[in-house]
Amino acid sequence: MSYATRSPPWARCWGLAALLLPALALAARGYVSNEDDGTVSVVDTEQLQVLATVPVGKRPRGMVLSADGARLYVAVTGVPKCPPPLTDEQCAKLHRDRHADGVAVLDTRTMRLMRTLAAGSDPERVELSRDGRALFATNEDAARVSVVDLARERVAATFPVGREPEGVRLAPNGQWLLVTSEADNTVTIADAQGRHVLHTVLVGTRPRDLAFAPDSSSAFVSGEGDATVYKVALPNGAPATRLLQLPRELKPMGVVFDAPRGRLYVTTGHGASVAVVSPAGNLERQVAVGGRPWGLALTPDGRRLLTANGPVANVTVIDAATLAVLGRITVGHGAWGVVCGP
Repeated sequence: MSYATRSPPWARCWGLAALLLPALALAARGYVSNEDDGTVSVVDTEQLQVLATVPVGKRPRGMVLSADGARLYVAVTGVPKCPPPLTDEQCAKLHRDRHADGVAVLDTRTMRLMRTLAAGSDPERVELSRDGRALFATNEDAARVSVVDLARERVAATFPVGREPEGVRLAPNGQWLLVTSEADNTVTIADAQGRHVLHTVLVGTRPRDLAFAPDSSSAFVSGEGDATVYKVALPNGAPATRLLQLPRELKPMGVVFDAPRGRLYVTTGHGASVAVVSPAGNLERQVAVGGRPWGLALTPDGRRLLTANGPVANVTVIDAATLAVLGRITVGHGAWGVVCGP
């Protein structure tokens, strides 16, 4: 397999973005991946408006920003979207574009697509190493994580995880990389430096995402299939305990830990809300956001919480202090993930 970089021909069309979007330099930004449109929407989290829409490739989903906010990395894939009622057998017959798999790299100053890096088969989510030199991508159809050397722009290593890996997060201490695997109902705990598996832990059904306690002592894992949130001790994974059982109609998806306020935010998918949960496992409140919220993120100053609501193609902006909904921003179809930066 070749790991050479690829630049789509339409990427050249965005060279003028810097001239057209001077307001971007001053805006408080959110970035939203629009899975059905193949774009990323750049939004102003204060003015609640779209600043730019940038094509990035097929089915953009997971994203991560560099520490300085200068680069946005977006997982893209040529594997077709197969929502219910399509079966696995029917999905397997659909055309797959393997050349579309990769990680799109955006310059956030100019909003120009710089290149697309190879990152293994069917990348879904991405995370950066603490030094910013390596990118970790979950390869959903291959049950592996690819480690991309960003300086050399090639896959430097891979390691196995559970089936259908999705969420990938680095602990605040930079030592442990955790990966959720939907089909196996597990979390893989890997050594982020040595890039090898340390432990595999059984959690709730269809784990989607996770967030860490600020001191890296534990992680909180959403279970979409059984409406749970599990707490996993680090680094050995034990004990893994069910922290919270939500009503079955709620489908826990994205997870964010709000350290200053000492609480978790969990999007509930078809539940159309954000669950506010204490670290002790108490459901404190639900904030109605509409649609089917998946991704969520806090702004760097912690003042605002954003949710990506796929079916209704918008982003809900919440005041994190009062939990009041401030408004909604219309973005692209299939809004999937959201990250925030300076």
